Amino acid sequence: MKTEAKVGAFVLVCAAILLTTIYRVSNAALKGANVSYRIYLRYAGGLEPGADVLFGGIKVGQVTAVQPDAQDPTRIEIDMNVKPGTPLNSKSVAKLGSVTVITSPVISITTGSNDAPRLPPGSEIPSQETISLDDTERKIVAVADSARTLLDDIHTDVNNVTGDARSLIANVNDITGKSNQQRVAEILANADAMVARISPKIDQISDQILTLTNNANGVMADAHGVMARVGPVVDSANATVSNANETITAVREPLQTDLTEVKKTLDQARSLIADLEAAMRTKDPDVINIMENIRLATDNLNDLTQSVKERPWSLIRIRQPKDRKVPPKP
Repeated sequence: MKTEAKVGAFVLVCAAILLTTIYRVSNAALKGANVSYRIYLRYAGGLEPGADVLFGGIKVGQVTAVQPDAQDPTRIEIDMNVKPGTPLNSKSVAKLGSVTVITSPVISITTGSNDAPRLPPGSEIPSQETISLDDTERKIVAVADSARTLLDDIHTDVNNVTGDARSLIANVNDITGKSNQQRVAEILANADAMVARISPKIDQISDQILTLTNNANGVMADAHGVMARVGPVVDSANATVSNANETITAVREPLQTDLTEVKKTLDQARSLIADLEAAMRTKDPDVINIMENIRLATDNLNDLTQSVKERPWSLIRIRQPKDRKVPPKP
């Protein structure tokens, strides 16, 4: 009996060692196959190591460590391991969440975008802060205080509106009283009487307006006839103006050319006169002698011409014939 107990105890110990070895080997294999990532949050919300990591609502890993960041103690560093092949990308966003209200907090990661590049192992996943319960309570309290103030203001405004409505109703009652009703009836009766008196005048005015409208129609018809007759005259005037414009356009360029030539000629004449004046001023004595000689030569030439006219034979005869004697009168 004693030997059987020893054998049973030995078997149990061996089985325990085997199971422990299998458990540790499997954990080591699983840990070696997982991929580590980290995120940073300002509020961890009671998150502990071992909490689930969800990717699009699917469990893909666990939180391995939750501790303040060594470089920035104002934020919490959260390390996690996820299954290989989990498509974490640069558009994925991690935040603190929970599956239900009463469950423990978890890390929830969005699926991001299929076009975004995949995150390498050990990198940081972009994170988004969540509102804590304390912040939610404070906001609810602030909203409640604002609602209370708003209700007080509404109550005051309702009281004021009620008082104004009562005053309005009292005024309406005064207006619709018997005395005011009688006045309104008198006013309506006077209005009916006035309409009855004015109706003939209104009819007369309507007839006059109708006559005036007919006359205006006749005047407009005459005006249309005048415009029809004036139309050809206007067309002729337009044609004349067009022809005049064409004539002026055709004559303009030659006139401008002639005026340019005349201007050049006048400039040349002015230049020539200026040169003559300058020459006259510089050679005044010589010019006077030349002009005197020219005058004398001109006089001699005139005398010679007159002599040739009177005695043309002088050009071929050396001696001048004697003058003929005039016979005496009987």
